[in-house]
Order: sequence, then structure tokens, then C-alpha cells
Amino acid sequence: MIVTSGLGGAWFDWDLVAPELAAAADCRVVRFDRPGLGFSAPDPRAPTLRGEADRIAALAARLSLTGPYVLVAHSFAAFHAEAFARLYPDLTAALVLVDPSVESAPRPRPAREARLAASRAAGAAFRVSGLSRPVGPALRRLTVLAQARRGRDVADPRWMRMAYGSGRFLTAAFVENTTYLDEAAELIDLRRRLDLPDIPVRVLAGAGGRETLAARAKWLRAQRALAALAPRGRCDVLEDAAHLLMMDRPDAVVAAVREVLSETK
Repeated sequence: MIVTSGLGGAWFDWDLVAPELAAAADCRVVRFDRPGLGFSAPDPRAPTLRGEADRIAALAARLSLTGPYVLVAHSFAAFHAEAFARLYPDLTAALVLVDPSVESAPRPRPAREARLAASRAAGAAFRVSGLSRPVGPALRRLTVLAQARRGRDVADPRWMRMAYGSGRFLTAAFVENTTYLDEAAELIDLRRRLDLPDIPVRVLAGAGGRETLAARAKWLRAQRALAALAPRGRCDVLEDAAHLLMMDRPDAVVAAVREVLSETK
């Protein structure tokens, strides 16, 4: 089982989920950080959707994981998990998408190389000035306060400060943010060319955030539409969870994984 976090996330986002997953599913659970995030080294190459799907495949091969795999992905990482399923159908057993990002008609922004250069320059400025040490952890705390009903981080404070206070984090987050719509557009193109394999897909949608009722209704329609792309897809709405659903309702993530595993047997 491979677990991956959303934009700017880290492996410890899943601290309430991973031990329960390992026990409930009786399998190896691998959490990883994309380049520059968590404790991973940066990558000078610009991220692409195909590159992130290939990264998951390379990780599994490097660790000698026995496939096919259940992929559990939060938010932005759902793009990568879906791309992996379409590109590597024989290696994909099921998808559990945790409040996944959805873009119905994304358009890549112009001047990609200039945007990437600006993102890296901004990250370098924070690093050189030393501002990354207070700003990174502060952004993490604000994100948890805004996007989790529990309002308290699940991560060990030492790990959080080390990961988010590093000079790597802000650069990686800026780069992921500026390439977000590019990868969303890549996914739309991939959907036109490659079908999803016939696998169980669960979409867990958080409906307990602070957004307006209209915004919430729009979000849930998009989540249900995403689940409907898969012949064996289903969307479960959780009224007591916000976007960081794996922090608010880790039990729901574990239950979804157990369900899809039972359907693959």
C-alpha cells in the first residue's frame, strides 16, 4: 500500500492512519515525501503528472513491493494516483482518494519556465534570509487550523519544525503550486487517452469545513463526478471532516481501505 500527501504535505500527515492501516490490512504501508517536502531532497527537474506517476512506480520497484498496490492519496496527490492507475493498470489494485483535488476544465498557465524560476527564486530568498525557519512551520499550523476540524496537528512537533522549517519546503511548495494547473490539464488529457482499470475506487469527501453552503455543494458535486469516472467508484461524504480528512476521520480512511481490499479478493 502506498500513501501520498497533498500539496505541501508530508508523510506524518498520516500518523493517525498508517498504524491502523498496517494492522487492519495486514500489509506493508509506505508513506513517502515528494522532492523537497518532508525529509526528501529537492529535485532540480520540474514536476509533471507523468513524472509523479513514474516516481510512484520507481519507489515501489526500489522497495521491492509486491503489486498490485492500493494507492491512498490526499488532495493534489489524487492527480498522481489516478495517473498511476491509468498508466500502470496492472500495478493498481484500488484507489482511495481522500478529499481529492478536482479540476473539470483546467488550462495550463502561460510562461511555465518563468513561473518555475520565480518560484525557486522566492524559495531561495526565504532560505537565504532565514525566514523559512519561522514561516514554514507557521504556514503548517495555519493550514491545520483552517483545514482540519480537530484544529491540532497530528505530527510530532520536532519533525514538523525540521521538515517545514527547512530551506527546501517553501521552494517545493511554491513549485507544486505553480504547476498545479499544468498537472491538472495533463490529467484531463490522460483521461481522453487511457481508461481507468476495472478496480474499486473510493472517494472520501469532507463536508465539514468552513466554506459556504454553495461552495460545499459545488465541491461535493465534483467529488461525486470524480467517483463516477470509475465503473466501481463510490463517493462517501463525511459531514464531520474537513479537507484534512485523514486527521479528522482516520477511521473512515481505514474503513475505505478495508472495503476496497475486500473487493479485490
